[in-house]
Amino acid sequence: MKTLIKNGQINTRKNETVPAEIWIEEGKIKAIGKSFPEAEFDEVFDAKGQLITQGLVDVHVHLREPGFTYKETIAAGTRAAARGGFTTVCAMPNLNPVPDTAEKLKHVYELIKKDAVVKVLQYAPITENLRSEVLIDQEAMIKEGAFAFTNDGVGVQTAKTMYLAMKEAAKNNKALVAHTEDESLLFGGVMHAGKKAEELGLPGILSVTESSQIARDLLLAEATGVHYHVCHVSTKESVRIIRDAKKAGIHVTAEVSPHHLILSDEEIPEDFGFWKMNPPLRGKDDRKALIEGLLDGTIDCIATDHAPHGLEEKSKSFLESPFGIVGSETAFQLIYTHFVETNRFTLEQVINWMAVKPAEIFQLNAGTLTIGAPADLAVFDIEHLRKIDKNEFMSKGENTPFDGWKVKGETLFTFVDGKIVWQKEGKEKWSAC
Repeated sequence: MKTLIKNGQINTRKNETVPAEIWIEEGKIKAIGKSFPEAEFDEVFDAKGQLITQGLVDVHVHLREPGFTYKETIAAGTRAAARGGFTTVCAMPNLNPVPDTAEKLKHVYELIKKDAVVKVLQYAPITENLRSEVLIDQEAMIKEGAFAFTNDGVGVQTAKTMYLAMKEAAKNNKALVAHTEDESLLFGGVMHAGKKAEELGLPGILSVTESSQIARDLLLAEATGVHYHVCHVSTKESVRIIRDAKKAGIHVTAEVSPHHLILSDEEIPEDFGFWKMNPPLRGKDDRKALIEGLLDGTIDCIATDHAPHGLEEKSKSFLESPFGIVGSETAFQLIYTHFVETNRFTLEQVINWMAVKPAEIFQLNAGTLTIGAPADLAVFDIEHLRKIDKNEFMSKGENTPFDGWKVKGETLFTFVDGKIVWQKEGKEKWSAC
């Protein structure tokens, strides 16, 4: 099968957008040029002058299957990813059952093989059933496809457990990925401990709940030599200590989510569950520090933390609803509109943070637009404004505060290994990878 994407634009390393066409053959990028004869191709897709990029890479999504299929399924979650221009996603293990044995992990990968329309890498947990202090068998999990280890959703509460897990991960040359949250400092908090929490009469989550556990873990990472990756950084203190750790030569990487870059707690209009996420929206100074952290390399990449929930459970108050926000279908659009269009980030930087760097730091065969690479590609309309409409989501989750926002960067096409997995205008073609 020979496929051509014509009439596109690609972003160069000089941050210039130039005309280009992509020749795809046998699932790989065969050539990048300007004028290929259409008659030689089996399929031709017209990019209509819009942006062609390598497929985006999201190292933090929740697909909810098995165990919570009323919130999301592998099929729906990966379709949402495809609609957002993502071609590789990394799925968290807070499932039921938790994939904490080789047999359970194998079952998850069987579901992925059957239903996923983009490439999915499955995390294994650090400990049995996430909340225990019993380490899983890392070597057995790696043999079944675990690419990294995390207890995302809960922080590892004891230093001993984290230290031993890091030693094992370092021995196996795998990343230890941390949701950092000291539960002894939570005090029942449901949103950032600031003026807005006081106004709404809600218990606050202290910034030190996150940053103190990062500080602990960074010293443990230094002692063990592990690759330590910090999930969804949200506070200025966290940025500061990660920056200092990098300067000290500790092998640490970090991600930030779009909602923490764009929103602060002051913009929460009411006590409504769509605004409840973990970590919470922080203060304006925190948001500023996160942006600065991306720009100076302290934070390595952008990840969505796509966390769908049922509409009924999220349509309650902060005290009653679960933490989480969906992000797969809105991430690129929001980042492009609010940072590239306003000249705060370059397009090259955004592609780097959302495709190149996540693949590099986890050593994934993804995130590159080069001849011979897998033909994992996305075409984005960066010219026309549209409204985000949660009723159009491929995800089963609608829990976003960005509903109705006007954005540029809608995905026109997404290809995985040269096969189309998303096409706008109701012409979607689904096939498991």
